[in-house]
Amino acid sequence: MPVIKAQDAKIFEIPNVTFHGLAAPSRGANENAVWRVVVAPGTEGAGHELSREEVLIAVSGRALARIGGVDHPVTVGDAIVVPPDTDFALSNPGEAPFEAIVVFPVGGQARVGQDSFVPPWAV
Repeated sequence: MPVIKAQDAKIFEIPNVTFHGLAAPSRGANENAVWRVVVAPGTEGAGHELSREEVLIAVSGRALARIGGVDHPVTVGDAIVVPPDTDFALSNPGEAPFEAIVVFPVGGQARVGQDSFVPPWAV
């Protein structure tokens, strides 16, 4: 499927974060998964690591990206490059939702503690 319509995106939710699954193997992509993430205002991000590089492009709002223990303010148009095997958390201390487009290689995994998994929005 060469075009995935926004209204056809599969929605995944965890507390205070919504993922709009766009490109993924289940939707015709072979190399990269792409989704839109929306982080609610006042959300403290959960720390995790990734097995592959992840890239996020901020499209609205503001966020705080903690990468390897260092905090980085993020605003519209900024790119966040998360190296593999590096602690990462994305928080939204602001009063408006933060939205970003995310690109992650197919087959990449997230790790929380000792648990590894392929994010369901990337399958």
